[in-house]
Amino acid sequence: MIIFGTRGYLYQLAVMTMVCGWCGNPSAHTLRKRVTKFTLFFVPLFPFSTKYATQCTFCGGEQKIPKEQAEQLLAQHLASQDGNPFGQAQQQQPGFAPGAQGQGQNPYQH
Repeated sequence: MIIFGTRGYLYQLAVMTMVCGWCGNPSAHTLRKRVTKFTLFFVPLFPFSTKYATQCTFCGGEQKIPKEQAEQLLAQHLASQDGNPFGQAQQQQPGFAPGAQGQGQNPYQH
């Protein structure tokens, strides 16, 4: 007996702010990649379907997009980060800078 089938994998590539085509709100959108792979004896062997989509985090509306547009959005997102993997400016909290009140000391501890 040969056991074969498919299995889907969902990858979140980026979270970016865009104007939603469904609700019209400027909100965060997730860029997702869905890959469907052929499996043999529950071992994924090769992908046979890859689809891209964006989903609004405000209304939940999802829009399928072509691969070229997904790659362009991902490139724009990575270029806007300037090397920061989390997409936000690195800011230190006041009082937590090294040497502010002693090296490695908690500023609230006296």
